[in-house]
Amino acid sequence: MKRTAMRAARPLPRHPRLALSKAKAAELPDDCPAAMSALEEESEELSQLTLIWRAIKLPIYSVALVPLTVGSSAAYLQSGLFFGRRYFLLLSASILIIAWLNLSNDVYDSVTGVDEKKKESVVNMIGSREAIHVAANISLAFGLVGLILACVESGDIRSVFLLFSSIFCGYIYQCPPFRLGYQGLGEPLCFAAFGPFATTAFYLSQGGRTLSGPVLSASLLVGLTTTLILFCSHFHQIEGDQAVGKMSPLVRIGTQKGSKVVTFVVFTLYALLIALCIGKVLPISCAFLCGLTLPVGKLVANYVEENHNDKTRIFLGKYYCVRLHVLFGISLSLGFVLARRLDGFGLLSL
Repeated sequence: MKRTAMRAARPLPRHPRLALSKAKAAELPDDCPAAMSALEEESEELSQLTLIWRAIKLPIYSVALVPLTVGSSAAYLQSGLFFGRRYFLLLSASILIIAWLNLSNDVYDSVTGVDEKKKESVVNMIGSREAIHVAANISLAFGLVGLILACVESGDIRSVFLLFSSIFCGYIYQCPPFRLGYQGLGEPLCFAAFGPFATTAFYLSQGGRTLSGPVLSASLLVGLTTTLILFCSHFHQIEGDQAVGKMSPLVRIGTQKGSKVVTFVVFTLYALLIALCIGKVLPISCAFLCGLTLPVGKLVANYVEENHNDKTRIFLGKYYCVRLHVLFGISLSLGFVLARRLDGFGLLSL
């Protein structure tokens, strides 16, 4: 009661819009790192800490972790082997590649003007496009070295080809003269890069020899969850994209139809999972563990459907997609590991 009285005695906030943002924030989950940062956009100024958090895009680096972990687990399912040092070398290199993608994306978006009003753009925060471009290229160079070293150690040249194909998808997505993301081709490129290319490459680099059904089907599932993150990241920036002629899928179809696309993709993700497990392409343990993430998938679909027109709240949509991406990927990986262990005891037949 004393605490309640003390809170009531406090003066009202200086900005009524900020008070409204905090009221909305109370309705959101506490464990979402971007919850307050998204709603504070209604205030006149974003805090420096919020801008830094958005610029770093830490949750987005899960797109480096999940394909590697799923690919490594699929290799373990086949061979029973796991190369820890190689895994962490690949993870470090992949993080550097994602850093290059993020930094160079800000550089090229600043050239076209799409990020002109984006306060969390690294270029706008630092004030030097050239410096960010140099940092991006250094990150790419070190990332490539790490990937090549790991692939050479594995002795499988196919992994090098697939990883370079994945990186090339990222290049033509955002870099001149291609900039295919401006033509609405970002989602197909994202699916190919992080799904069939990266996941399969990591499988080969961890000792997988034959391109088996489990890794190929798992790469499709990883591609779907990764692409969902990119798709949902466009909801709150349609006006800015339209202004510079960036024809993302959401610019073309609108947010209402876009929300239906999200629901369809989530449904497809779990329907495909069940079909692959029934067809014995994936172990049944994957169906059980990935099925536990269904409430998160439902959360993504419902949240986007309810908030697709609210630019402030829909900002959180991509973070819910990241949550689904991570949990589904970890569950898929654990399903592979569990299947191998149970099969070793004669408890599960693949």
